[in-house]
Amino acid sequence: MAVSAALYVALLIPFKFIQIIPGLAELRPAGAIPPLVSFLFGPAGAFGSAFGNLIGDFFGTLGPGSLFGLLGNFLYGYLPYKIYRALAEENYSWKMPAKNWLWLELAIALSACSCAVVIGFGADLIGLAPFKVLANWISFNNLLFGLILTPLLLLSIFSYIKQAGLFYSELIEVKKPGWSARAGIILIIIGIALALGLGNLSSPLQQALGISGKLLTSITVGPGVLLILLGACLL
Repeated sequence: MAVSAALYVALLIPFKFIQIIPGLAELRPAGAIPPLVSFLFGPAGAFGSAFGNLIGDFFGTLGPGSLFGLLGNFLYGYLPYKIYRALAEENYSWKMPAKNWLWLELAIALSACSCAVVIGFGADLIGLAPFKVLANWISFNNLLFGLILTPLLLLSIFSYIKQAGLFYSELIEVKKPGWSARAGIILIIIGIALALGLGNLSSPLQQALGISGKLLTSITVGPGVLLILLGACLL
C-alpha cells in the first residue's frame, strides 16, 4: 500500500501546476499508476491509490471534493484487477492471447470511467464544477495514460515483481470469481453508460424537465453511480 501511494504521489506532484480546472483537476500522467498497482498488488493497490491521491491533493487541490477523489481513486485501484481476474488468467506477458489484451484494456477503461463518474458526481453535488466538464476531463486523462502506459509498464515489470514474491495472489488467499463477478461487470458498464450519457445531456434535459442544479444531477447521474458501486460490490 505504501509503495502504491508513493508511486502515485511521485507522479502527481510534478504536474500539479498544469491546472485544467483550477483547484480541481490537472494533467495527470499518474493516471497510469492506479491500474498498474491494482494488477500487481490487488487490494493494497486500491488503498494505496486512494490515499496517494489524498496526499497529492495537499499540494494544491485539497478541498471538499477530495472525499470523492478518495472514493473515485479507490475504485480506480480496485476495479482493474477484479474485472480482469473475472475474465482471464492473471499471467501478464507480451505473448498474451489477443483476447487477454482486450480484457486488460477493458478493465482499465471501465475503472477509469468509474473513477471519473464518481468524482464528477460528487463535485457537481457540492457545487465545485459541472459533472460533464469534470467527468469528461477525468475520463479522457485516465483513458489516455491508463490505456497506453499501464499495459507497457505492467508487462515490463510483472516478471520481476513475481520473482520477488510481491504479486498479491501469492501473498493472500484469493477466491475464484463466480457468476456475481460477471454480473458486477455488466452493472458497471450500464452504470457508466447511464451516468455519462445522461450527464452530458444535462442542458436539453434541464429544459425538458424544468429542473436544474443538484436535483438534476441526482436524477440523471445518481442511478449510474449506484449501479457502479453495486457492481463493484459484486466483484
